[in-house]
Amino acid sequence: MFHEQKLALLRASNAPLVMTALEHWADALPRWGIPDHILRAAPESPWIHPVASFTPGADIHVDTPSRSRALEALPAGGSVLDVGCGGGRAAFGLVPPATTVVGVDHRPEMLDVFAAQATARGVKARTILGDWPAVADATPACDVVVCHHVFYNVADLGPFVRALTSHARGRVVVELPQHHPLSSLTPLWRHFWDLERPEAPTHHDALAAVRETGVDAHMDESTQPLPGGAITHDRIAHTRVRLCLTPDRDPEVHAAMEAHRGTERFLATIWWDTDSRVT
Repeated sequence: MFHEQKLALLRASNAPLVMTALEHWADALPRWGIPDHILRAAPESPWIHPVASFTPGADIHVDTPSRSRALEALPAGGSVLDVGCGGGRAAFGLVPPATTVVGVDHRPEMLDVFAAQATARGVKARTILGDWPAVADATPACDVVVCHHVFYNVADLGPFVRALTSHARGRVVVELPQHHPLSSLTPLWRHFWDLERPEAPTHHDALAAVRETGVDAHMDESTQPLPGGAITHDRIAHTRVRLCLTPDRDPEVHAAMEAHRGTERFLATIWWDTDSRVT
């Protein structure tokens, strides 16, 4: 809120707009909103996160920079706090050596999956319902804190990041796409709505914002293959909903998805040790 008020005052005064890294993030992120005239035409809310797509699969122990950085700081029998946990893919990828996991999410159905996954794996678990950092005081500290694919949903990164830092005994590991997760739909927005999407913020902006909170953060970039195979009916439906289109457009959506299908995804891992705060 402070960043929004400061930016509004600067614009109103016509003063040169000199932003901190945190202010730049807060200013850039809302530009990914969908224009009102498109939202009014949407048959249902485009802001969907199907629970099934967040359920951990067989690939959670694949060696990625994010998993490797977390394992480096995780002792045998250690604990993991997963903020914005979804079904717990990030946390359960660290079991073992972790034997205790804590999941924070604002959707109870995600926490149900997290708890069921912990039971199936014989892992001690605790779930906390609510938004981070509002529930930080009710959340225990753990050896490692992970936060995967959440940053682009958080405009006010300062308090969010500081709460991550204060809850890690050893290390915080954040994973995010190098560009906004909805940037893959940019050609489709152009095709269906003649709408251009922003480019900022990026993973470099995220790293600068994290460092501005006073930690010596590092970043690893990586490329991972996207799953091949046919584009499923569910993927077509989810994409159509995100594009604010009606079901009769599914064949056209499918054709556009095929025409702009990617083969790789580009990720960034931002990590820092909690004894590395810059003073």
